[in-house]
Amino acid sequence: MALIVQKYGGSSVATAEKMKHVARRAAATAQAGNRVVVVVSAPGDMTDDLITRAREVTDQAPAREMDMLLAVGEQVSIALLSMALQALGCAATSLAGWQVRVLTEPVHTKARILDVDRGRMLDELNRGRIPVVAGFQGVTASGEVTTLGRGGSDTTAVALAAALGADFCEIYTDVTGVFTADPRIVPDARKLHRLTYDEMLEMASSGAVVLQTRAAEYAKQYEVPLHVRSTFHEEEGTIIMGARATIPEESMEPTRVVNAVTHDLSVTKLTVVDLPDIPGVAHRLFNQLAEAHVNVDMIVQTASRCRHADISFTTSRSDAHIAIEATQRVARELGAARVDAEEGVAKVSVVGAGMVSNPGVASTMFGALAAEQINIQMISTSEIKISCIVSVDEAQRAVRALHRAYNLQDDA
Repeated sequence: MALIVQKYGGSSVATAEKMKHVARRAAATAQAGNRVVVVVSAPGDMTDDLITRAREVTDQAPAREMDMLLAVGEQVSIALLSMALQALGCAATSLAGWQVRVLTEPVHTKARILDVDRGRMLDELNRGRIPVVAGFQGVTASGEVTTLGRGGSDTTAVALAAALGADFCEIYTDVTGVFTADPRIVPDARKLHRLTYDEMLEMASSGAVVLQTRAAEYAKQYEVPLHVRSTFHEEEGTIIMGARATIPEESMEPTRVVNAVTHDLSVTKLTVVDLPDIPGVAHRLFNQLAEAHVNVDMIVQTASRCRHADISFTTSRSDAHIAIEATQRVARELGAARVDAEEGVAKVSVVGAGMVSNPGVASTMFGALAAEQINIQMISTSEIKISCIVSVDEAQRAVRALHRAYNLQDDA
């Protein structure tokens, strides 16, 4: 008997008919002899609708009240899905984040999970019931409701799977798996059948929206096997596991230096101009950003000139207003000339475990972008990823050019 955690995204439960389909799928998994825990997102566009309603009331909604508001969406889903399961003859119990005791840090709108109390879920499972858990939400030690940021239901599902020692965590969505690029931009993008945790983590952090970055982090940390697949098709999706040595040879992807091209359009670039080039300045700046809970991605510092330098960095557009305020505050304290903020940029990345031992990957990337007359504003690298900041207007052209340059459309 396997223990399986299934997560269904908002598009999977957007209508009553889709909700019933999800119920049938979860019920079939349970009736096959498995113990099942279901995690579900808010239905359809409900989260966006709630955000719109908040903006109609105020331009400066307090983060705590936004969490109270947005947590409603998942509670709608868990109640309706539990009803649908019970209508099929399956015992099911809807559980909010605070009932499962998904304990988070005391940060609103993008809290991190600290712990999961598996007691309530095990109790329901031992009684032969399917726990239907609200994704995206948690609770602090003092009882405050928190949310986990966009895509947070993925993280809920992986955290629950880790706490329960689940055999698999299935991420159900409206696509059939993880692709070599966004199929909406690259029509001949291929589905990837196997990925390592590291590859999925780099892809998620670079803009691939099939899995939240924190979910990929937790999966790697706790070695939770993932299966990203379609709610509406039976075919196998993308399996995400540990090092390729753990994956059966016959199931592995053909050896490739680069496996995928990703892009992220929700990027803001900030530049602090003429910072004093003295020890401790970078710490002052990025410590202030950390205290404001701003995640910083790429960082570039120019060469010193007249004992001054520029520092540029990127962050998500959702954090931009907080990042700008914090950066301007530090810039004034340090006597910098100004802070420039630019939203018309995007990040394009190439990802692949084979990059670590193969030369020429960067050359191919830069050559492909140069051939398209696409200017590179910033560059960052890791062992299995190269990312570039380009103009947002050129991002889709960059993705298509890189996909061709690495022959990702070719199964050979």
